[in-house]
Amino acid sequence: MPADLQAKIFEPTEDGRRKVIVATNIAETSLTVDGILYVVDAGYSKLKVYNPKVGMDALQITPISQANANQRTGRAGRTGPGFCYRLYTESAYRNDMFPNNIPEIQRTNLANTVLLLKSLGVKNLLEFDFMDPPPQANILNSMYQLWVLGALDNVGDLTPVGRKMSEFPMEPSMAKMLITSVEYKCSAEMLTIVSMLSVPSVFYRPKERQEEADAAREKFSVNESDHLTLLNVFNQWKGHGHSDHWCMKHFLHPKLLRKAREVRVQLEDIMKFQKMSIISAGTDYDIVRKAICSGYFHQAARVKGIGEFVNIRTGLPTHLHPTSALYGLGYTPSYVIYHELIMTSKEYMTQVTAIDAYWLAELGGVFYSVKEKTFEDSRSTKRRTDREFSQKAQLEMEMAKQREETSKKKAIAEQQKTSSSSLGRIAVPGTPRTGGPRAGQTPRRRLGI
Repeated sequence: MPADLQAKIFEPTEDGRRKVIVATNIAETSLTVDGILYVVDAGYSKLKVYNPKVGMDALQITPISQANANQRTGRAGRTGPGFCYRLYTESAYRNDMFPNNIPEIQRTNLANTVLLLKSLGVKNLLEFDFMDPPPQANILNSMYQLWVLGALDNVGDLTPVGRKMSEFPMEPSMAKMLITSVEYKCSAEMLTIVSMLSVPSVFYRPKERQEEADAAREKFSVNESDHLTLLNVFNQWKGHGHSDHWCMKHFLHPKLLRKAREVRVQLEDIMKFQKMSIISAGTDYDIVRKAICSGYFHQAARVKGIGEFVNIRTGLPTHLHPTSALYGLGYTPSYVIYHELIMTSKEYMTQVTAIDAYWLAELGGVFYSVKEKTFEDSRSTKRRTDREFSQKAQLEMEMAKQREETSKKKAIAEQQKTSSSSLGRIAVPGTPRTGGPRAGQTPRRRLGI
């Protein structure tokens, strides 16, 4: 819903009639409407919960906590006396509800947090003293995801690519896309795509004008990619002088587009600080799709039916969202990558891009390989690759051990050096001096009679 329609809840009705406001749990703390006398509390809210096994965010309807219930009660009668009607029993409030909400760190993807802690020099994350410790499965899954992207080495230490990724305030996958786009010479387009992904959907679809909104959206669609559709929207908006009137005419949120522009400026500053060149690929969209694949190859799916896909790694059935640019095409791409999975009525992929299968083998060699017709050769090649990988991992572990031993020896040597030098300077009172007179001491004179 656009901001101008949301603002109507603050306006009084023309003839002074009652107003009924339906609100999400944002109205618990972030919003105060004058004249609210009655609140109806259903006792439920939608929480975003991350499932590390399939890498999917699900909006789950969950009972609220006692703290939520008290906040909802506080909405009634902010500016006068009021009533709150709770659609649950007092026994359920006292016995079934948690005192507080489940902390977000325990129900979200921790890849960005793990990358930050690694950049700060934290070695063992499983023993790190979190205030609200997240499940170990989440931490291990996030570390695995970072290793797949090349941010961590086989020992779990930060790589040079991981150090660059930690400078960007975003998901590691999007940071990897930006870094790779510099090599592919399409960083200007990738900056726009990443900034558009960093804000909510810019498309506006009112219920009373759904057909018009869909027709306007189709004008921006790039058949092979939702990411390129977002790029097209931003470029068109820029070409029309960042006009709000043009946005409203084409069912776009001008406020969110302005926010995306601000994000783009900030990311451009970070890239300049990192001395990363900003180059445009022009109309070569294939190289842009390949750069997108470099960050999201671990979230790839292959076609199973019309609009239905299956995740290559987990085997999870997924579906194209009806708002996707790939939905309703005359053909279905064989392989796609997606930005994230969201569970509503089905498992829907959001922001989908069609890719070439060979890109997966080239960029995601950890998971994928191209099976050639000569089966024996491909099997022996896989064995050789596995053997080389295990040798490399063993070598990295030995190098890490040597680094630790060297650092320990240095620390012990420095400690001994400082202790010996400090002992040599200590003067103990009452100790007889050996040798000649002190420096600066007046020699004792003998008086003779």
